[in-house]
Amino acid sequence: MELSFPATETEASAGIAKLSAGLAKRGLPPHKADDVKIALAEAINNVVEHAYMDVAPAGVQVTCRLDRNRLDILISDTGHPLPGYEPPDGTPAPLGTRIRDLPEGGFGWFLIHQLTSDICYERRDGCNRLSLRFNFEEDG
Repeated sequence: MELSFPATETEASAGIAKLSAGLAKRGLPPHKADDVKIALAEAINNVVEHAYMDVAPAGVQVTCRLDRNRLDILISDTGHPLPGYEPPDGTPAPLGTRIRDLPEGGFGWFLIHQLTSDICYERRDGCNRLSLRFNFEEDG
């Protein structure tokens, strides 16, 4: 399953809804649907908000491969690379941090790390390629 859309908030929201509905029709285990939708939304919204910051937004392409035991999602864009050419580690703020001292962002990466089985990022030929894997075999 593949879907391409412009990197805008409205198009991203519609794209995430189409992808979620399409994966459900293709047999995504219902107990994984919310995890996948949240991780997709966080990753795609990062593209819209950060990869295309200060440049004209282009497109986002999402390719999904679903089989009985897993779902692989590849999100591609031509925006700015991730800082350091790697995804943030998703470490949450320490407990006891005062609200005013919490970082502005980074919580999405924590969620993505918690909800996926594996994350891989590469920058190749001016293109960001973020791969998210969801394993199902250990689920009941």
